Amino acid sequence: MKIRGYKIATIVGSNRRESINRRFAQALIRLGESEKFEFEFVRIDDLPMYNADLETARPAAVARFVNEVDAADAALFVTPEHNRSIPAVLKNALDWGSKPIERNVWKGKPVAITGTSPGAIGTAVGQQHLRQILGILGSLVMGGEAYISFRPDLIGSDSNISNEGTREFLRQYLAEFLSLVSTLLPAAE
Repeated sequence: MKIRGYKIATIVGSNRRESINRRFAQALIRLGESEKFEFEFVRIDDLPMYNADLETARPAAVARFVNEVDAADAALFVTPEHNRSIPAVLKNALDWGSKPIERNVWKGKPVAITGTSPGAIGTAVGQQHLRQILGILGSLVMGGEAYISFRPDLIGSDSNISNEGTREFLRQYLAEFLSLVSTLLPAAE
C-alpha cells in the first residue's frame, strides 16, 4: 500500500506580484518538502469581496478556493502585516472559507502561521490577529512564533534561506508543524 503525503495548503496573504512573503513561502517549502508532505499554493488574489448575496451562486474562484482548502490536510499561512493587522485580501479569503458556518473549511484544520516584513518585529502583530481569527473559526493553530525580519539577503538566488541560523530556526519550526499534522491526522493513504 502506497502512503500519500499530507497536503499542506500554502496561503500567502499578499497579492503583490513581487511579494517578499511569496518568496519566503517558496523558501519554506524547500525546507519542508518530503515524500510525506506536499505543499500546494492556494491562490486568494482572484476572490471577489465576500458578500452573502453571492452565496446562492458562488463565483468560480470562490468554489475553487474553498475546494482546494477543504482538500488539504493542513494549512501554512505566510503573511505580511498591514497596519498592524492582516491584509484585506487574506481576511476576505478567511471569510469565504468560513461561510456558511456548516461548511467552514477552517474548522479542525491544523495551521501554522509565519511571515516576513522589513520591520524589526517582522509580522508579529498581524500574526497575532490571524491566530485569533483562526482560533475562533475552529482551526487547530500551532503554538510557537516565527516572526522573520526581511533583509535583501534573507533568500539567496537559489531560493533558499541564506542565513544558517535562520534556516535552522525555520527548519525546526516546520518540523514542529509537520509533527503536529502527523499527530493530529491519521496516516494518509
